[in-house]
Amino acid sequence: MRALHVAVVGGGISGLVAAHRLRCLLGGRARVTVLEQTSRLGGKLRTGEVGGLAYDVGAEAFLHRRPEAAELVAEVGLAGRLVHPTGVPATIRAGGRVRPVPAHTMLGVPASVEAVRQVLSADGLRRVAGEPALPPIELAGADVAVGPLLRERFGPEVGDRLVGPLLGGVYAGRPDALGLRATMPQLATALDSGVGSLLAAAATTMPAPPQPHGRKPPVFGTLAGGLSVLVARLAELSGAEVRLGQPVRGLARREQGWRLEIGSASAPAHLDVDGVVLAVPAPAARKLLAEAVPGASKGFAEVEVASMAVVALALPPGTELPERSGVLLAEGERYADGTPFTAKAFTFSSRKWAHLAGGPVLVRGSVGRHGEVEALQRDDEDLVAAVRADLAELTGVTAAPLDVVVTRWGGGLPQYGVGHLDVVRGIEDAVAEAPGLAVAGATLHGVGVPACIATGDAAAARVAAHVLGRVRDAG
Repeated sequence: MRALHVAVVGGGISGLVAAHRLRCLLGGRARVTVLEQTSRLGGKLRTGEVGGLAYDVGAEAFLHRRPEAAELVAEVGLAGRLVHPTGVPATIRAGGRVRPVPAHTMLGVPASVEAVRQVLSADGLRRVAGEPALPPIELAGADVAVGPLLRERFGPEVGDRLVGPLLGGVYAGRPDALGLRATMPQLATALDSGVGSLLAAAATTMPAPPQPHGRKPPVFGTLAGGLSVLVARLAELSGAEVRLGQPVRGLARREQGWRLEIGSASAPAHLDVDGVVLAVPAPAARKLLAEAVPGASKGFAEVEVASMAVVALALPPGTELPERSGVLLAEGERYADGTPFTAKAFTFSSRKWAHLAGGPVLVRGSVGRHGEVEALQRDDEDLVAAVRADLAELTGVTAAPLDVVVTRWGGGLPQYGVGHLDVVRGIEDAVAEAPGLAVAGATLHGVGVPACIATGDAAAARVAAHVLGRVRDAG
């Protein structure tokens, strides 16, 4: 009997998790092929060399409180590389001042007036204190945009000074275009349960305080040596045939599986497989599914994407950074002379991560929000100059960098708009009618590393169940 053959389209974290899990489920005789159109694996996980150090220039960490990433790291034998932030505070620049990110909020939505006392004006605090007395919020199962809801309940400051910068850091998006149910599901659940106030809903999402003298569990984690270590280990353990620089141009059903059209349009090749995991960004998924699963293609077409850039700087050893892990910038923040900032965030990596301290001082500036194209149209030299000027304005640091790396992420950040969960449900329902096909990736159930891992696992399980079931039926 011939060996089963499955393909994974997309070599990012979701696709590589799917390849690894397919190997686990299908066994050593199965053939697993990973097709990646670029010259490297990893997707948004990319570790470069900056100042002679391994430094992540894509995603830099994962949410440790959500278990998928930490469990996978342990499963593949990398637990010894797991590290956590030093604990120095994160900050927000809003209203012309830099302040610590309030602890008692849900992505910036306050759970108490005290939580935001240092960030809001007297009028802003008055609006927060009075929010529970407003008529109860009744979503009736509908989704709403985050920005208008915040303004209606709290006035402008909570969205502008807190939620906007925090959501911008996660999605490179703006609150007015992001949906509550996909970006803040805990709040939506609390409101659905009858909690009529945003303040009260946020309070229900807060974790229990640690026990006296207890150790506070880490929020984030990463890997010493960079997250590309995980990429390499997954590729190794999957035993997959990895084909780089191989764009997949077409996807068609066959009587007993799927046919992939690969390579150049002028001289395409074909690959026939028993099952396919599609782990690519929304625009690519839309094209590939247009004929094979038009309902899913239509859903992917509704998901907009944002672009951004990361400017990584290696500053001379001994350069003094503020005692904080970084700073998020509210939209519209300006220099003292009125010049607008270019960056939306800085990470002071040598402060944030102990394993990066002691040598060149590493800093990364992030540029780009949804719909913001002007800043990203600058060439690398201009972008670096603007980010360095922002850093000097924020911190006083003017040292010339020893090394600079600019990494651009074009169209790679899906926007979770109003009704996103319904769009995803429609995509998955349509794909469920296509035997041996599954989808994975950041478009679906979260943009963070743990969420992507979960989609890769689920997609592999679906494809493996189909192909193994077909083998049993044939036997």
